[in-house]
Amino acid sequence: MALKDLDWANLGFSYIKTDYRFIAHWKDGKWDDAQLTTDNTLHIHEGSTALHYGQQCFEGLKAYRCKDGSINLFRPEENAKRMQGTARRLLMAEVPTELFVRACKEVVKANQDWLGPYGSGATLYLRPFLIGVGENIGVKAAPEYIFSVFCCPVGAYFKGGLAPSSFITTDYDRAAPMGTGGVKVGGNYAASLLPHELATEQGTATRKFADAIYLDPKTHTKIEEVGAANFFGITKDNKFITPASDSILPSITKYSLLHIAKERLGMETIEGDVYIDQLDQFAEAGACGTAAVITPVGGIQHKDNFHVFYSETEVGPVTKRLYAELTGIQFGDVEAPEGWIVKVE
Repeated sequence: MALKDLDWANLGFSYIKTDYRFIAHWKDGKWDDAQLTTDNTLHIHEGSTALHYGQQCFEGLKAYRCKDGSINLFRPEENAKRMQGTARRLLMAEVPTELFVRACKEVVKANQDWLGPYGSGATLYLRPFLIGVGENIGVKAAPEYIFSVFCCPVGAYFKGGLAPSSFITTDYDRAAPMGTGGVKVGGNYAASLLPHELATEQGTATRKFADAIYLDPKTHTKIEEVGAANFFGITKDNKFITPASDSILPSITKYSLLHIAKERLGMETIEGDVYIDQLDQFAEAGACGTAAVITPVGGIQHKDNFHVFYSETEVGPVTKRLYAELTGIQFGDVEAPEGWIVKVE
């Protein structure tokens, strides 16, 4: 196998066409045999519910090159379960875990020369998605569905190492109470585009805001999410706390960090309320998700107050340990908890 001739150390997070993607069709109550294809264009009916009524969802996960040249997938069964939960919420056909994991493994294996060498920081980002298609015009569940997985090589999120970012609260709500905030649907992200733009525009020459902080939609007193990522804080008495709400997407990265904090760092872990006016309890803070694993939070602007956590320029020691442990597991340098790693062979 010869790797593609890419500048692995300087890849960004953008679409790069790879050779193969996986596609499966659901019709008449069952999935077809599915296949890999070189065609990166979908052909769907103009009445598809994905286009008109937002009946679609997606996932994101990565494949990692290990020191011995083997390839790891990180907890793909958890992505499968989360997509199944989203499908139930939107009355879509569920993708069985076996089909989901098979699709991810086949796509990685078929495109393994697009996965950068160990030590480059590059990974192969997988985008599984599920859409409602077929002839339709009424507001109802689709008669057919397409499940597909494609991949793109992406670079290390932090080019110069972990770096803190600052954020600002927004009056916009990410999701309604009892709405779709807890599932991974495209509409949540479309709704976040304007608040994100407004947040970045409010920065100054000396302080830039990376994204918006979303507060709970009922009272606007509690942190829910940081842009498209989950929030966590490390208290001054060494507790790992992350918000609890039905409107928060259940991040696989967050639950992995909860496990690591408790089982490997010996910390008390709590899912509970994080009040925006009680940030003084935290010595460190971060946002977590698939792309960056952890984005250290330097500070949060809320109304007229700017609260600094550990530092606006330096990363706190607990955040460093969490990041090192999790990325070590993903790249195969640290022993993984049972069931967390799926080898692509």
